[in-house]
Amino acid sequence: LRCCTAASVVTDGGGAAAADERSLYIMRVVQIAVMCVLALTVVFGIFFLGCNLLIKSEGMINFLVKDRRPSKEVEAVVVGPY
Repeated sequence: LRCCTAASVVTDGGGAAAADERSLYIMRVVQIAVMCVLALTVVFGIFFLGCNLLIKSEGMINFLVKDRRPSKEVEAVVVGPY
């Protein structure tokens, strides 16, 4: 039980305290690395989802433009000056 009390950490020769500080530092670095990976995953997910939606919307616009026929009045105006 001596290793688990707060007094033992203070009164030890410094070996246990240094190991605790090292393990805390490693845990912090791992937490930061995991958070960075998760943040990058979310950012790239949003980016690629947005690109996919843009591509689909451009395809829909092109489909609608090909399907649309000009009216006869527009043809008459275009053909008239020639």
